[in-house]
Amino acid sequence: MKHITSLFQKYSVAICIIFSAVLITIATFLYPGGSLLNTNAVGFDWTKNFISNLFEDRAINGSYNPGKIWAIVGMAFHSIANGLFFIHMAKKFSIKQVVLVLKTVGYANMVSSFLIVTRLHDIMVIVSATLSLVGFFYITIFIFKTKLHLLKMFCTTCLIIFYFTLYLYGTGNWGLLAIMQKVSFVSFIVLVLSLEYATHKDDFDKSIDVTH
Repeated sequence: MKHITSLFQKYSVAICIIFSAVLITIATFLYPGGSLLNTNAVGFDWTKNFISNLFEDRAINGSYNPGKIWAIVGMAFHSIANGLFFIHMAKKFSIKQVVLVLKTVGYANMVSSFLIVTRLHDIMVIVSATLSLVGFFYITIFIFKTKLHLLKMFCTTCLIIFYFTLYLYGTGNWGLLAIMQKVSFVSFIVLVLSLEYATHKDDFDKSIDVTH
């Protein structure tokens, strides 16, 4: 039993991400249709619809949206994965300030990410994105002090993608944003899994020893 519990804790982030991806994908198949660019479109178009469309009672074309509950539960798993990731990363650092920041980001993001499915969507997108960017920025700083060269490049690339996507959201470029939202989402998943399972406490302890 302890072994099973230990495995679940170790792979909890991956498990939540898999459940989230599966449930949200199911929701896209159930989405009736309609997008900002074409209200009469049939089904969910990954290049024209936003994931937030899946959280509404009614699809943009006016039809009842049976995929809503699947999307909401999927987002709940995404929020848990998001929070657990930062909390787990905090355990890999020995600097109190970094630990405090990452834990705060983790717990706060677990709540704000899920609230994106509510009427607070717009403000929670900004809150959640800001928290995530702060957390990833802190992690990236210390990744650059390690010998994990591939992760250095990947962290930098993902941060650029995240900032650009947030910029599109702020400027209201909905056409390109619909595409970049998915790119950002996939990048987030790959980056989280990479940092969660390809880094260890020793990586960051050694980087601290070198810099001091």
